Amino acid sequence: MKMKHIITACAMAISLGSGVMALGKEAYAAASLTPAQQGWVHKIESSLKATKTFQARFEQLSEQNGTATGTVLLERPGQMRFSYDPPSPLLLVANEGKVVFQDRSIGQVTTIPLEHTPLGLLLRPDPRFSGDVTILDYEQRGNEIRLRVTRTENPSEGEMTLYFAAQPLTLKGWTVLDAQSHKTVVHFTNIRTGMPIAAGQFTLPKEDD
Repeated sequence: MKMKHIITACAMAISLGSGVMALGKEAYAAASLTPAQQGWVHKIESSLKATKTFQARFEQLSEQNGTATGTVLLERPGQMRFSYDPPSPLLLVANEGKVVFQDRSIGQVTTIPLEHTPLGLLLRPDPRFSGDVTILDYEQRGNEIRLRVTRTENPSEGEMTLYFAAQPLTLKGWTVLDAQSHKTVVHFTNIRTGMPIAAGQFTLPKEDD
């Protein structure tokens, strides 16, 4: 399997700059939001900005690679770590403007710019869903809000749907659909925020680690 597909399926750090499909702009029309929906979007932006640290268990589902579990750590801005449970050899760390994906089973490390991945939307200093990000759809059912977004300038490169609990307002997971229509879903449980994170958790892996 090509490394970009491994990253998509196992790490949510898809390289959105390659292999795009030739879809028309009409497929990516911006959603027309009501004032109430716009209000929720602003609340989500504020909540993400206020979340300085985040820890959770994750379950990852991909069409190509099945199910994986592990622990995610986030420290804003710019830092995230996906530690996969054994026997998985995978590790993903975002830091220093990069996303580094390590497969210990083959001693391989792949690095891509953070802003070329969906994680860049969440880890930026001022999260926003306007300007260089376009909202494609907003849906609220009961206590769940779904926000489907894409990059404004290159919508055919992929899209991301974020899932939030409305009360209390909490990020619960996401789905990424890449340019080749490969889908990866991540769900969070046992969520904690605002706690200290030990030094060294976001050290970027190297090939000899």
